[in-house]
Amino acid sequence: MTATAVELPEQRVTTRLGFNTRVSWTDDAGPGPGLRDGIALYRAAEALGYQSAWAYQRHFDHYLSSPLPFFAAVGQHTERIALGSAVIPMRYQDPILLAEAAGTTDLLVGGRLELALATGSLAGWDPIFGGVSTDARTEARRRLERFLAAVDGETLHVVDGPGQGAPVGTPIRVTPHSPGLRGRLRHGAASAGSASEAARLGLGLIVGTVLRGLEPGESFPQYQARVIETYRTTWRAERGTEPPPVAVAASILPGTTAALRETYAAYDLQRRTEGMAASRPRGALEPVISADLPDGMSISPVHHGDPDSVAAAVLADPGLAAADEIVLFLPPAFGLDANVRLITDLAREVAPALGWAPG
Repeated sequence: MTATAVELPEQRVTTRLGFNTRVSWTDDAGPGPGLRDGIALYRAAEALGYQSAWAYQRHFDHYLSSPLPFFAAVGQHTERIALGSAVIPMRYQDPILLAEAAGTTDLLVGGRLELALATGSLAGWDPIFGGVSTDARTEARRRLERFLAAVDGETLHVVDGPGQGAPVGTPIRVTPHSPGLRGRLRHGAASAGSASEAARLGLGLIVGTVLRGLEPGESFPQYQARVIETYRTTWRAERGTEPPPVAVAASILPGTTAALRETYAAYDLQRRTEGMAASRPRGALEPVISADLPDGMSISPVHHGDPDSVAAAVLADPGLAAADEIVLFLPPAFGLDANVRLITDLAREVAPALGWAPG
């Protein structure tokens, strides 16, 4: 499909509103206050009526590396908001241990866990998490399928000899089992191919802020809409039912004051010039990837300005227009006060124009 063949989707109602945070901290404050600020942010979002809150997983840096214990803690301070990971790379997970932790966490938070998983990998981490005999993506897909079987409650092993902790013939399944968790798993898609894979596996879809596989001349929003349509088309063809709601992560920064508009414009400039290296908390590692991305790869635009112009830009964005749920990507260097102000302004000044109502 070429870029010129992409049709703009009909505007869908934004039924759910969420945000995505890295739960970051600075060298001077340390991780303890950063984690507690993360809990406070989730509480503020729930009070505003947000339906979901997502945490980005990043190892070996000034960001949350283990989302599940964090979600278990957040669950003790909230009652309704869905708690999502965006995303967990399966290449670096033990699928059975992850299934056990996910089931435990989901039960503790009252069935509010929404895990987004990915089959990509980060170059250079394999020696830390252990090498494999095959390529990283193949191994990630194997672990994902093993994890899905475990969450489904399938028999993983039948005791076939003494000394295995149970009588011979006992079917071994992951415990504790949370029956509804399988229906709340998503695939984090960065391409049309991964969106198709999500549909084939029967997983929900969340589309991130970095995409791969753009056609020449195709914009990020156009390709995002194509990724979503690929998912829905594949789902209907494979399953004969309507697909579940699709979530997209987006940078939407409505400035309700001149000072905020200046701050958000500066962030946009930094993101366009530094790419994914933009907006780092003090002391965080500097990513090696720059704003000069390889051909066919693109980073999402930042919609900023006064609330009316931001709402108009979101409505005109074909990728966001195709989504059922918008997940606000919070700049990683923003502190608690700046984040609470941003999620408040989005909920009150922009989201109602998208058809959203507080949960």
